[in-house]
Amino acid sequence: MSITKETTTELVKAHARFEGDTGSPEIQIAIWTSRINSLIEHFNVHKKDTHSRVGLMKLVSRRRHLLDYLKATDEGRYQEIIKKLNIRR
Repeated sequence: MSITKETTTELVKAHARFEGDTGSPEIQIAIWTSRINSLIEHFNVHKKDTHSRVGLMKLVSRRRHLLDYLKATDEGRYQEIIKKLNIRR
């Protein structure tokens, strides 16, 4: 499921590294995590929605690739975003 524009702007403000930052890995990971969490809630009600489950797996894969990139480039930022978003790893 999608998230609202207000939620997106809140996530950008919370995870921006500098003024005007909209595309850093931390922001993208935060937005994808929000979408993943909303899809998980959707599956609690709609257990047989396999098409959305495929989309969920794609989102998780994208987030995983971006987390791997962040870990390779800056371990501190990686650890910070993991703790801030409470992502199991």
